[in-house]
Amino acid sequence: MSSTTVRVSRIQEEWRRERPDLDVAPQGVIGRLHRVGARLTEELVAVYAEHGLAEGDFDVLATLRRAGAPYERTPGELAEHTMITTGGMTKRLDRLERAGLLTRRAADGDGRGRIVALTERGRETIDAAVTDHLANERRLVDMLGARDAAELERILTRWLARLEG
Repeated sequence: MSSTTVRVSRIQEEWRRERPDLDVAPQGVIGRLHRVGARLTEELVAVYAEHGLAEGDFDVLATLRRAGAPYERTPGELAEHTMITTGGMTKRLDRLERAGLLTRRAADGDGRGRIVALTERGRETIDAAVTDHLANERRLVDMLGARDAAELERILTRWLARLEG
């Protein structure tokens, strides 16, 4: 057993001892799920870094790439698709533009509106990064085996739907 699994079990036992009136069973699920999420993020971010990208950079470039040619979106659409505030988006777009991965221009017919587009270098970068990212996700999910992965996806899909109401 991993140290995290033992740690979660130990915390549950300590609470059972100190507060036998409480149901600590949910800690086993939530505590482990929280730790799995943190470890997965570490594994994913490492691949983004190999391409010179932070997690949010990857999200922005991937959102533009998924938009299809000519790989454009407004800053508001990018914020909506990546769940980043518009202020945070501006900083991220500034950084990606300085790196030559995207451009910003005035929207046609609206001098105040902006359009964000991938550059050729940006498209090449995200294509390479997403190829490695998906291979990494495959590696991580394969640790479960096909049957467990399918069951976990089913459970998480149902749980997420209930949480999001």
